[in-house]
Amino acid sequence: MIAVPARQPVLSVHNLSVTFSTSRGEVEAIRGVSLDIAAGETVAVVGESGSGKSTLAASVNRLLAENGRISSGTIMLKDLDTTTASEKTMTSVRGNRIGLVPQDPMTNLDPVMKVGKQIVEALEVHGHAKGRAAETEAIRLLGEAGISTPEIRFHQYPHEFSGGMRQRVLIAMALACRPEVLLADEPTSALDVTVQRLVLDQMGRLAADLGAAVLLITHDLALAAERADRVVVMYRGEVVESGPAAEIVANPHHEYTKRLLAAAPSMASLKVAPAVDTSDRDTPETLLEISGAVKKYRLRGQTEPFFAVDGVSLTVPRGQTIAIVGESGSGKSTTARLALRLEQADGGTIRYRGTDTASLRGRALLAFRRSVQPVFQNPYASLDPRYTIAQVIAEPLRVHKIGTSASREKTVGELLDKVALPASFADRHPHELSGGQRQRVAIARALALNPELVVMDEAVSALDVLVQEQILDLMVSLQRELGLSYLFISHDLAVVRLVAHRVYVMHAGKVVESGEPDEIFQAPRDEYTKQLIAAIPGRTLTAA
Repeated sequence: MIAVPARQPVLSVHNLSVTFSTSRGEVEAIRGVSLDIAAGETVAVVGESGSGKSTLAASVNRLLAENGRISSGTIMLKDLDTTTASEKTMTSVRGNRIGLVPQDPMTNLDPVMKVGKQIVEALEVHGHAKGRAAETEAIRLLGEAGISTPEIRFHQYPHEFSGGMRQRVLIAMALACRPEVLLADEPTSALDVTVQRLVLDQMGRLAADLGAAVLLITHDLALAAERADRVVVMYRGEVVESGPAAEIVANPHHEYTKRLLAAAPSMASLKVAPAVDTSDRDTPETLLEISGAVKKYRLRGQTEPFFAVDGVSLTVPRGQTIAIVGESGSGKSTTARLALRLEQADGGTIRYRGTDTASLRGRALLAFRRSVQPVFQNPYASLDPRYTIAQVIAEPLRVHKIGTSASREKTVGELLDKVALPASFADRHPHELSGGQRQRVAIARALALNPELVVMDEAVSALDVLVQEQILDLMVSLQRELGLSYLFISHDLAVVRLVAHRVYVMHAGKVVESGEPDEIFQAPRDEYTKQLIAAIPGRTLTAA
């Protein structure tokens, strides 16, 4: 029998180590990592926040922070060693031979440049198209990335897009020059499951049509196993397990891999009961009531108003978690902003403890702000980079003039402990923390004022599954201990099933279905809800 030769790798990482110089000395973030990706192949690197997976992606593109360096090993892009190539060479490689889809859409688009022009710029810089041809190609790419009316959206600015839509723009930019390697660093963590499926399908087609090698960085092992040919599991800077995706899921060997599988809500929600008790049929006090809420906007290039929220009604009882689920642009985050009174409704009423929030002024408004606290989706934008973590968490206490300096310091320590962060983090700054760690700080800050209602807008979407599991468990335990209520905004039905007492499914600004999580998960009535459930990663996989 003649052996079939292995395909030549497009990207080959061999014995890679990366070291960072910090105020606490030299820190080795990656140690001896090796992997190969052939043309048309997708390799997923999976691990929790701080495992080194994003550092690996940054090393491939040679975009490490100034205090980081490749201390040993090689990275070969076919015959080019990117670890020793000149900066001029790397400038021509980035965006052309290597396409990058970064994790955070908020900081990777120019806020003062129209999104279409940013894609055109990528095409023109690398000589793929110019002028009118580049504009036509940019509009096509926006459409392929799942953005409706791309001819109109081409002329809009990033702030006119939702978080998920901004991520789709970045995906269009990464694919614009038809790269040999696509680095996708948590590319779908901000996207709803239906758009996530579209995006990953597009990546698969790119690999098949162009022979591109795809390096997918993700904290979602179920998604990785469903989408990748091979999975590499990283833990504390090292590869602890690797192999074909199906084998990793069916027969994980390393204890850490087993923990990742057990914590994945997309798989756990299929086989375990919800974490919350929905059996209590007593009618609790209504804390928040939204009745027929309407919010409309005028969009650039359109004569008719856009109804982001169109007649939404829901209630949040005391001590319960009410979830709103839907894809990007469904109106769920706008509903959250109306509940927080960050925006005024154009119709309907929003009552908190029976009082119309639109009428609140002065001390009454301040009391409302103290009682209802938000945790937003993006931990990069919600923390002041000039503050230490202790100052960030204590800020609400200072603003509301609660306690002394000593008592605030004690409270900060208690809150850090509650969100599973060490006390030593108090003196650090946000840039010294990972994305998941920053989100835990944001949650600690929201709890500082002992609120009655916490509005969590995609608050766990950027977290790895182990930290996500901790935060969800924390939510449930705090709810039982303190009687907290949550308005939980998410695109992930699998997560919602584990924590919610009741779910409202939103689509195009309207509530299309509501009910208890098991009821909706097992017997969805609306076609859109069925699509959301069908798109959950891992539903076709079987864990050991």
